Amino acid sequence: SLEVDYKRELMENFGIQFNGLLTITNMPIKRFADFLAKEGKMKEYMELLVNNYNPQTVEGLMCLNTVSVGWDGTLYDCDFNQQLGMGIVGESQTSKESTKKHKLDVFDIVSLTDLEKYSVRTDNHCFGCTAGSGSSCQGATA
Repeated sequence: SLEVDYKRELMENFGIQFNGLLTITNMPIKRFADFLAKEGKMKEYMELLVNNYNPQTVEGLMCLNTVSVGWDGTLYDCDFNQQLGMGIVGESQTSKESTKKHKLDVFDIVSLTDLEKYSVRTDNHCFGCTAGSGSSCQGATA
């Protein structure tokens, strides 16, 4: 297994011992997307992710129960959406003056439950979390 291989290699080469291995999928965004494009492999990588979509991973996705907060207070439903500037879009729950939809920040909500009515923002990179056994900061999702 991957974990057994890593334990052996890290111990033999660096004297490093660990108890468990968590891996996450390389998301096809930012520098990795640039690399894939430069190498002409973006289509191939996306096909790999899409062809390995596993619907059993969806229930465990972090974007369904975790909120990321940017340095300026902007709210995101996923760290990857934060990197892409894809904030949660909705109406302020705290201001009577602003009824227009906009990227929400911590000052627009009273409680996290205010966000439950909004759909998670998705794009092609989301296949990275739903391929195979799934991917999250806590390990596999399925």
